[in-house]
Order: sequence, then structure tokens, then C-alpha cells
Amino acid sequence: MVRFSQSLDDKQARNREKPYEQVRDNPYYPPQQRQPQVADVRDTRLYSQPPRPVPKEPTYQRQDNFYRQPQREEIDEIIYERPVIEKESVKPDLSKPELKFPADQNIQFGVEYAPNSRPPVIGKNHTIRSNSIIYNDVVIGDNFRTGHNVVIRENTNIGDDVLIGTNTVIEGDVIIGNDVSIQSNVYIPTNSVIEDNVFIGPCACFTNDKYPVRINYELQGPKVRRGASIGGNTTFLSNVEVGEGSIVAAGAIVIHSVPPFYLAIGTPARIKPLPDHLKVPNRF
Repeated sequence: MVRFSQSLDDKQARNREKPYEQVRDNPYYPPQQRQPQVADVRDTRLYSQPPRPVPKEPTYQRQDNFYRQPQREEIDEIIYERPVIEKESVKPDLSKPELKFPADQNIQFGVEYAPNSRPPVIGKNHTIRSNSIIYNDVVIGDNFRTGHNVVIRENTNIGDDVLIGTNTVIEGDVIIGNDVSIQSNVYIPTNSVIEDNVFIGPCACFTNDKYPVRINYELQGPKVRRGASIGGNTTFLSNVEVGEGSIVAAGAIVIHSVPPFYLAIGTPARIKPLPDHLKVPNRF
């Protein structure tokens, strides 16, 4: 049978048998509680120094132009000093040259509206939430509602009872009918047409350029006809027409036009006849 070293219980029992004075002679016992010994030179060398004075808490006093700590009794020096500087108004530096961009890049800095442009016209009972931007030459009907961070650019016409969700961008020259619900994060490019009673799900993306940055192409946005319903995360190529009463399933990529009362589903979207029980108008 193998026996290991003494257990912890045995050591504790032996320590209890030792007298109190022997325990205090332990060199690891706190030195301030040990009994002084003549032969113990270590105590005399390490613990003979007087205790360090406890500094007082500094109090701040205001003087002419700065805040300063009073000098401590032990140290004759300035502990903290901060000048008081009056806040000056920020003025633009007019000495810098004006920004100029090359003419071929078609970049203009600080463009103002044309003199003949008109402020946006909005009907009754509208709710426009924070950080939304509506450009000039925009006409909007009654009961208009937006989320936050909506951008509606110039030459856009919007009918009555229209909802525009948060972070939605509507570029210029867009026509939107009545009773339209556009959810958040939708992008509608220039030259798009959305008729009455249309639902567009979140994150739908419409395009108007068939060959982006490759060749000159006339921008042709999509046309969403009356009563169509479009799911979320859908993508539409340029010049695509979504027929009346049709449905585009979520996540579909529509590369061809969808006939009236048909279903577009998949990537790329496949066209199927719409079931009879879905041939009903949208209900908001």
C-alpha cells in the first residue's frame, strides 16, 4: 500500500498542538506582530524606517486665470495647473482656395436650386419623420406618411394615402399612384412608374440601366401596374413591367416582364399562372 505525504488535516492538527508563542516565531508571520529579537538583523534593516506621511486631499481654489492645487506641506511644487481659455467662435477660413473639379467629371460643389424651381407641395394630414429629405418640384397628395431617413428627389409625383418606409430612396422623375405601400430599404430609380394599390416589400431593388457604366443607354425604370404585390429582397432589371394583379415572390430576380395575374418566383424568376384564390385586390 502506497502512502503519500501528510494530509492537510494532519498538519492543521499539529499546528493546533503548538503553543501560541511558537507560531508567532514563524518568519512568515506579519512582522508588526512578531516579538523583537536581538539576533534578528533583518527586522532592524527592513522595518526601522518611519511610516510615510499620509498626504491630505487636495482642494481646488480659483485664482486669477487658472485653477490650482495648494502646495502640500511635504512637497513645494505645483501639482495641477490649467489655464482658463474663453471659447472662441469658429469662423470659416476664407483664405483657402475654392474647390474646383475637372469639367469632364461633371461634378459641382454647392449646387443651388434653379431660380424657376418650386418648393415641394404636400397635402393634408401628412407625417414626415426625422432625417427625411424632400427636394424641390415634388408634389405629394393627402395622408402621406414616411419612416426615417427617406429621400425623395425632384420631379416626383405621389398620390394620396401613400406610405414610404424607412431608408427608402426615390430618385427623380418618378410617378407613384394612390394607396401605395412601400416598405423599408426600397430603391426606386429614375423614370419608374408605380400605379395604384401596389405593395412593395422591404429591400426591393429596381434598376434602370441595362448596361451599367459600359455604354450609353436610355434609363428606363420598371413599371408596376395596378394591384401588383412585390415580395421582399426582390431585384428587377431595367424596363421590366409587372402586370396588373400579379405577384412577385420574395427573393425573386425578375429579368422579363410579368403578365397580368401571374406569379414570378425563383432566381431567375419563372412565370406561372396565379392561383384563383390569389386573384383579389391588395388590402391595406
